[in-house]
Amino acid sequence: MSITDKLKHFRIVRTCVYAIVGIITYPGIRLFNKIKIEGTEHLKNLPKRNVLFVSNHQTYFADVITFIHILSAVKWRKKNRLGLPYYLLNPFTNLYYVAAEETMKGSFISRFFILAGALTVKRTWRAEGKEVSRGLDPSDTRKINKALNSSWVITFPQGTTQPFAPGRKGTGFIIKNNQPIVIPVVINGFWRAFNKKGLSFKKRGSTLSVRFKEPMIIDYTQPVEEILEQVMDAIEQSKNYMLKGKHHLMKNIIDK
Repeated sequence: MSITDKLKHFRIVRTCVYAIVGIITYPGIRLFNKIKIEGTEHLKNLPKRNVLFVSNHQTYFADVITFIHILSAVKWRKKNRLGLPYYLLNPFTNLYYVAAEETMKGSFISRFFILAGALTVKRTWRAEGKEVSRGLDPSDTRKINKALNSSWVITFPQGTTQPFAPGRKGTGFIIKNNQPIVIPVVINGFWRAFNKKGLSFKKRGSTLSVRFKEPMIIDYTQPVEEILEQVMDAIEQSKNYMLKGKHHLMKNIIDK
């Protein structure tokens, strides 16, 4: 285990990282763009451990950074808003997020973000830009299981910023094995506001929306594939939602 991986488990380290990153990114999220937050009432009275947030993915870092802002604001009893960022004085740090190892070790900035609680996992379909055939790495699963035993975890089942990409079975295995409280999150607007990494602007004045849904009701005895399908539907990235999107687009074209 590297020094960075060891340091990320210390609360004081994550507190400092969240404060630094939070201050730098607050203007981009709250001032240069608009943020619309819904459903934070579903985060009340959640246990301190074994809570899994599942979300669609639009940028490498802006999505996670925004979650940190929102969860920290909720800790300070703010409802569906950020307000002034004094919540960064004592941010919510009982949190880890799943990220591709290849992405997190690509630059100094991404390595710094590991300190924010990144659980780096090996991509099961790509490595160094090439297609590979690789099964689920047991060490990655154990890493996430351990984090859930003591904290909240954010994961992006698709593992890519491409909309409507298929979900990874690993998410289904994690849910089936740990039986966590699963909170679906649907985000939008990040792809329009930021570049793919989420660290520079593409278009200012965009609306960033983050919607937390009610905890999912899951039958943990059903097959992994069915659990994953249920998750993908909850984060509105299933084939059904893709077909709805195409239908809506065609209707707008016809109406025009």
